[in-house]
Amino acid sequence: MSEAGPRRWKVAILGAGAGGLGLAIRLTKAGERDFVLFEASDGVGGTWRSNAYPGAACDVPSHLYSYSFALKADWTRTYATQPEILAYFEECADRFGVRTHLRTRTPITAARWNAPEECWDLRAADGQAFQASVLVSALGTFNAPAVPDFDGMASFAGPIFHSARWDHDQSLGGRRVAVVGTGASAAQIVPEVAKVAERVTLFQRTPSWILPRADKPFSEEEKVRFARHRWAARRHRWDIYRAFERTITFRHGDAMADQLKAMALSHLEYRITDEALRAKLTPTHPFGCKRTLVSSDFYKTVVRPEVDLVTEPITRFDPAGIVTGDGHLHEVDAVVLATGFRATEYLHGLEVVGTGGRRLADDWTEVPHAYLGLTVSGYPNFFMLYGPNTNQGGNSIIFILEAQAAYVVRALRSMRRRRRPVIDVKRGVMDGYNERLAEALRGTVWDTGCQSYFKNAQGKIATQLPYPSLWYWRRTRHFRVRDYARPAAGQ
Repeated sequence: MSEAGPRRWKVAILGAGAGGLGLAIRLTKAGERDFVLFEASDGVGGTWRSNAYPGAACDVPSHLYSYSFALKADWTRTYATQPEILAYFEECADRFGVRTHLRTRTPITAARWNAPEECWDLRAADGQAFQASVLVSALGTFNAPAVPDFDGMASFAGPIFHSARWDHDQSLGGRRVAVVGTGASAAQIVPEVAKVAERVTLFQRTPSWILPRADKPFSEEEKVRFARHRWAARRHRWDIYRAFERTITFRHGDAMADQLKAMALSHLEYRITDEALRAKLTPTHPFGCKRTLVSSDFYKTVVRPEVDLVTEPITRFDPAGIVTGDGHLHEVDAVVLATGFRATEYLHGLEVVGTGGRRLADDWTEVPHAYLGLTVSGYPNFFMLYGPNTNQGGNSIIFILEAQAAYVVRALRSMRRRRRPVIDVKRGVMDGYNERLAEALRGTVWDTGCQSYFKNAQGKIATQLPYPSLWYWRRTRHFRVRDYARPAAGQ
């Protein structure tokens, strides 16, 4: 630390994924220059930088999985792949001049509210100290891989890596590859790995509901039309949004849920003619209580002769492979862990200390909670993007992230206009919102015996928003300063 003290900004954003980058652009467009964007990796993109596995693609159509203020006319196909999405975010960072505010390879590991100076004291992993009047976490939900700890993993002779930490130095061509997990990442990885591997052994704990993916390249004529007529691109985006909003289903017995389940069953029955294999791939949990997958290649791959589906539970690893509950040793040369993320562990790797020394991890012992998923009482001038219970049941998270970024900007304007340097959401306001949220979550498809990444270890639904995205946009459209108070002196 220099004699002048740590560098201080008006706003510090943690994470340069879709949320943090979008907020940085919004601040720039609003004329705000006094902000910093901290990023742990070597560039922007967030999950689209870290998840670079074969076949990585978005399950939301390209034109909707992009900012409303930065439409891209030349998406190559309906569902963009990881390289194209990452290139889009890179281009946005350049176009809107965000890179001058970006500090890469600087993970912030601790944030403590400094009441006398009315700011957040930040500490980076390398010990550097910074300060910010306002702190915004845009760390996201899918930033901490869930890595299982099977007995004997360290003894395995070959490489083991998680899908979000793909080892590009390892060639899987001609090798016997194990893929552990059958979730969203596995549904994309398996078809690609099966093209080059000698054999693929797929270890499934729970089958997923899978809808077919209507994916196709955009024609040159379509790209030209989107480029020449911005209204055409906006209308196309709006049509996708409306279609997705209409298919969101939260409750058992919804007609739309029954229709989607019937579509998934039809897809399964059409692709899997072997009854024994079909039985293994047929979910028993209610449609929607876990993440629904979108793939037209997964079932085609599973029936290939060089692909084995194993449903016996894994008991341990062996130097030569994986041993399952029936005692069988599955000999493999490499293991891919497609085991998802610790999605309910919000702000993983960041210690947040608020007024009076209170710790956010302690306040969130039962379940992470926030007002509108954005602010937490006792943590002044602290906002979150993609916070608790803001994950969408069926629409694009970009829409939610834009609504949250707009809310933060409105809050900053209100603070400046009213000369209120510090705001803290009132406890009663936050508690009332979360009581209504808990009531709305009762009876939803997630509120069952079904265990998924939507729930934390206590069985609480920590990620899902039980309302349509338009509801959330309306709730965050205005910043209500009456919902916030100034902390008592010394806090």
